Amino acid sequence: MKSEDIFARYSRQIFIEEIGLEGQKKIRSSKVLVIGAGGLGSPVIQYLAAAGIGTLGVSDFDEVELHNLNRQIIHNENTVGVLKVKSAAAFVKNLNYHVDFIGIDRKIERSNADEILSQYDIIVDGSDNFTTRYLINDTCVKLGKPLVYGSILGFSGQTAVFNYKGSKNLRDLFPEPPFDEDLPDCDSLGVLGALPGIVGSMMAMQVLKMITGLPGSTDQLTLIDTLNWRFQTIDF
Repeated sequence: MKSEDIFARYSRQIFIEEIGLEGQKKIRSSKVLVIGAGGLGSPVIQYLAAAGIGTLGVSDFDEVELHNLNRQIIHNENTVGVLKVKSAAAFVKNLNYHVDFIGIDRKIERSNADEILSQYDIIVDGSDNFTTRYLINDTCVKLGKPLVYGSILGFSGQTAVFNYKGSKNLRDLFPEPPFDEDLPDCDSLGVLGALPGIVGSMMAMQVLKMITGLPGSTDQLTLIDTLNWRFQTIDF
């Protein structure tokens, strides 16, 4: 892309004093992995691609289903039955074809976690089960990768930054995962579509702040209650 085109496209974030051209160059050279192209992953993918992330990896092994469409906004009726990584790839290409999109249609498991995560600068966890969340966290700790975490249910969500510049990780907050079968999830209790948009946008903002060297929210858990419209930050 020509320099004048870069400026025209990203001028509204380049105009921010704390970002500038140098910050945009950092964004362009960054490599981010988003795990999950669902409710949380959709707004993260959308805003990171729009910001001009250089390399955007997306890991998901599911297909788009009709019930996904109330919240997974990068997919549409025409991609129902299509692998989510392929649907996400088409979305990113249409939004910003300069982004190097890497689709990974495999489940993150112990056998491949090191190999996949090691190729990226920042990891974003939009997964929907505790087994994967703790595996991602532990792999990030092992590899020294910063991790942006989020979760949603009903009207509530939470987000945090883990393992960034020596900060604490998921196990410092919740040492052991609960049994998945003991907990409700979106399939059983549902989620209002705008909630993952809020939480996912907050996660994308944390990624962009880290890339550009802005202060990060470490050792803090942000709780979002959209039913009563309350936001609370807990230090841990």
